[in-house]
Parts: sequence; structure tokens; C-alpha cells
Amino acid sequence: MRRVDAYIDALPAWQQAICRQVRDLVHAADPEVSETIKRSRQPNFVLQGNICALLAARDHVNVFVYDGGIVPDPDGIITAGHDNKTARTVAIRQGEAINALALRAMFKHIIASNRAGGWRKLKRER
Repeated sequence: MRRVDAYIDALPAWQQAICRQVRDLVHAADPEVSETIKRSRQPNFVLQGNICALLAARDHVNVFVYDGGIVPDPDGIITAGHDNKTARTVAIRQGEAINALALRAMFKHIIASNRAGGWRKLKRER
């Protein structure tokens, strides 16, 4: 958790705010979510598998949702990676409001998928 704090604390204030809000949302989705650093510096949130990761870019923050493309996106919050086999992206730019209800619902769905064996298993069973 200290390494995730260090990553967030090094960002500009607006990116810190986005990362902290996303962090709160993923922990609100399930209190058993844990935090780790992967790829040497990228904050990841996990519970029986990957849920999401944060990556700050110059003009936005990427939230990578590890769902194999199976989580519904009725609110259209996915901004990239629609054809990606592992993760899709929710990019949040400075001044944009986070659709907290939609993102939290997505996290809950991913956690449920992880507990059911993961999105790869669920895709095979379809």
C-alpha cells in the first residue's frame, strides 16, 4: 500500500484526485480487495485475480479493467481496448467527472467473475 501511495503522491493534484477516487471505488466494491505494484510501478487492485490497474498519462489517467471484455458497459464508460482480449480502458481526463456508479458496478462484476474462476474460465463456458 505504501508503494501505491508513493505512486499517487508523485502525480499532479488532479491525477491524485482521480486515482484516489478510483481506489476508493474499487475498495468499496469489496473490502477484501488488496493493492500491489506490478510492472515495477503500476498500482494494481486484486482479489482472486486482477480487477484493475492505474496508469497516469500526460493528460489523463487510465483505469485498466481486467475483464476479458465480458463485463457489460451499459453506460459506455469504456474508452479504449474494446477488442482487447484481456483488459479494456476507462480514460479519465482532467475536469471530467467519474461515473462512480458505473465504475463501481464494473468492479463488482469483475470481482464476481474472479470468484467464479476468472473471465477466461467464464468465456470458455459460454
